[in-house]
Amino acid sequence: MAAELHVELVAADRSVWSGEATLVIARTTSGDIGVMPGHQPLLGVLESGPVTIRTSEGATVVAAVHGGFVSFADDKLSLLAEIAELADEIDAQRAERALERAKTEEDAAAERRAEVRLRAVAVR
Repeated sequence: MAAELHVELVAADRSVWSGEATLVIARTTSGDIGVMPGHQPLLGVLESGPVTIRTSEGATVVAAVHGGFVSFADDKLSLLAEIAELADEIDAQRAERALERAKTEEDAAAERRAEVRLRAVAVR
């Protein structure tokens, strides 16, 4: 049996995804990180960006994450996000409209959120 880590992706308002994985890739303030079973313990600040989870069954789960924290110890990875959406939940056309509106209104934060949502949809 391949080595696994338990992953919990939690947003401020709900549990987004939970399960066993072989690899998780996320963006932190220190850069992109990949966490596999046996990784050194870590605590980091999440940047807005897609999080990619390779499940133990071989599937890929992608989520758009906007801020938060990541911690790993004893093969348990917690991603505690301010906002998180699975790529399958994102309406790409709505995200494109939000991006155009944010550009028009010169709202950098809204523009960044829309771009992250569109990148998550593109990765899935």
